[in-house]
Amino acid sequence: MQHIIDRFINYVTVDTESDPYSETTPSTKKQLVLANILVKELKAIGMTDVTKDKNGYVMATLPSNIDYEVPTVGFISHYDTSPDFTGANVKPQVISNYDGGDILLNAEHNIILSPNYFKDLLQYKGQTLITTDGTTLLGADDKAGLTEIVTAMEYMIKNPDIKHGKIRVGFTPDEEIGRGADLFDVEKFGAEWGYTMDGSQIGELEYENFNAAGAKITFKGKSVHPGYAKDKMINSMLIANDFINELPKKEIPQETKGYEGFFHVHHLSGSIEETVLELIIRDHNAKKFKKRKELIHDITKKINKKFAKQFGDDIVITEIKDQYYNMKEKVEPVLFIVNLAEKAMKDLGIKPIIKPIRGGTDGSRLSYMGLPCPNIFAGGHNFHGKYEYVPVESMQKAIDVIIKIAELTATTDFSIKAIGKKQKKKK
Repeated sequence: MQHIIDRFINYVTVDTESDPYSETTPSTKKQLVLANILVKELKAIGMTDVTKDKNGYVMATLPSNIDYEVPTVGFISHYDTSPDFTGANVKPQVISNYDGGDILLNAEHNIILSPNYFKDLLQYKGQTLITTDGTTLLGADDKAGLTEIVTAMEYMIKNPDIKHGKIRVGFTPDEEIGRGADLFDVEKFGAEWGYTMDGSQIGELEYENFNAAGAKITFKGKSVHPGYAKDKMINSMLIANDFINELPKKEIPQETKGYEGFFHVHHLSGSIEETVLELIIRDHNAKKFKKRKELIHDITKKINKKFAKQFGDDIVITEIKDQYYNMKEKVEPVLFIVNLAEKAMKDLGIKPIIKPIRGGTDGSRLSYMGLPCPNIFAGGHNFHGKYEYVPVESMQKAIDVIIKIAELTATTDFSIKAIGKKQKKKK
């Protein structure tokens, strides 16, 4: 497994943090450092048609080694890391034969990764874990996925007895800021379906995700000397606070799970004269998603009506933008691609965990762009923070799943049945 560890560490030590406030693609130039490494490595292991376009999208081909036609399958991961926590100067720590106890990440700051808080750790007792040093995120989201795809391709090239059709791989920038699929060329990619290797714990297989929107709400105010403010001052920060209090108290990330949607206030800044509130809206159900957006507008109207005489113009200005939609609608007509991944896991002795994603992936956008794209585990836990870790054995299993999917797709009987089902669903 050392080659997996070495490749992963090589990737995570490159700072690829994306920037939601940038208007370029990729949003940060430093992402291209890793993109260039990936291009060089894909060529070195023997991939063909290796390209990197001007926006940093990397694609490559593993040619078919069979003499009959089967569907072209794609595997996709993103190489940026979240701006929620620093990804600069990542110093991974390798914990061999994990004993099931506390892991001291950073002695100076007494930062401990403990199974008393993160209970998932206990299922990896005896395995090799890669953690942070407590000062950065790790970047397993989604450099574990990169590692798995590249390693799987390398293995199949070195072992031509493994029969497979044409396989395409794609690596994207800016997934963490919701723009990973924006400029992805689905036609150029040329796969009939794909899988994002971007899930968490071993066994995860997902084809449902949130419908998502972002809201930016601006509150206006009037600043007056506080000693003479009676009936004159309007404090925009207090209006923003009133707005937040109108939202359902229990419908927040820390109070919801499964298919339950939420509102999440993630940025708030302001002064007396102006306050800006940013929040995200999430729900798996399209009707409930619509109602959530309507509630934001209803609260806006209520406050504007309250201050209409005193302020004159609208005192609250709301902008809501849809970000992505539930891929279930696009994947269900070709559900055999989920069944294929499930069979691959079962054949490898992995228990599939089929559940909705409480988030989104490039696959959700790509599915609406014509590339049905469920999500498969990459193995990491506790993404976007200093407690992030990944078991190396989980990465190995993800590599095995990629190879098994390639093998199953190259099985003549399966391919005929799969294509038939796909055509039948389209009628």
